[in-house]
Amino acid sequence: IAATNAISDIYAMGAQPLFALALLGVPINVLPLEVIQQITLGGESVCAEAGILIAGGHSIDSVEPIYGLVAIGVVDPKQMKRNSGAKPGDSIILSKPLGVGILSAALKKEQLSDTAYQDLISITTKLNKPGQVLAQLDAVHALTDVTGFGLAGHLLELCRGAKLSAQIQWDSIPVIEEAVKLVKEDVYTGASVRNWHGYGHEIQMSGSFSAWHQHLLSDPQTSCGLLVACNPEASDQVLEILRSDGFTNAKNIGTFAEGSGLSVV
Repeated sequence: IAATNAISDIYAMGAQPLFALALLGVPINVLPLEVIQQITLGGESVCAEAGILIAGGHSIDSVEPIYGLVAIGVVDPKQMKRNSGAKPGDSIILSKPLGVGILSAALKKEQLSDTAYQDLISITTKLNKPGQVLAQLDAVHALTDVTGFGLAGHLLELCRGAKLSAQIQWDSIPVIEEAVKLVKEDVYTGASVRNWHGYGHEIQMSGSFSAWHQHLLSDPQTSCGLLVACNPEASDQVLEILRSDGFTNAKNIGTFAEGSGLSVV
């Protein structure tokens, strides 16, 4: 998951990954060697899928296990997509379903079903490779990935960068089914609350929405999907590129407009 998350940052700018450097921290003489090998092999397998090697790195003695990558890539400056290029009328497309933060919280509380655990792993270990293809389309104006600030936070970043507002339709947002069930049972992360405190004043929601809707919008994601701003006439093409690469939950969730802030309807 950590390796996928790191490399996906490269894809989110429309870049091609070249190689990675690994950081491994383990409690020496505490964590079994077999576990350490599984961690490193997991990272290597993701890098192999991305077509790159781990060219080196650093290992340290740590109180808790730590693993991460520094991913290096290259991009044509003319095709690099930033989070500030959205235009009024652009469609907003999300490639992966929300809710992995809630599933992670349930896992820590031993409340996660086997099926939802498999969903968590499959979603967070899927590389955002289509970003490299989408960046080549002139109709794609902005691109980012949804991570720690949640869907609402990263969408607001696109809004601020382009000095625009956004409107999204709740029923169009792809969400992991069990995440909805869990959040209705008050399973969510503290980070989602902190996220909402940080930007909730920029979001308009009607009285028909509840606190659990807020927790999903601000749910911190790890290795989650791409958020794409594109010409509405190209939205079908963008969705086809995503779905043909296995992003079957990709959906058009809203539009950008003049103004500021985010509204959810």
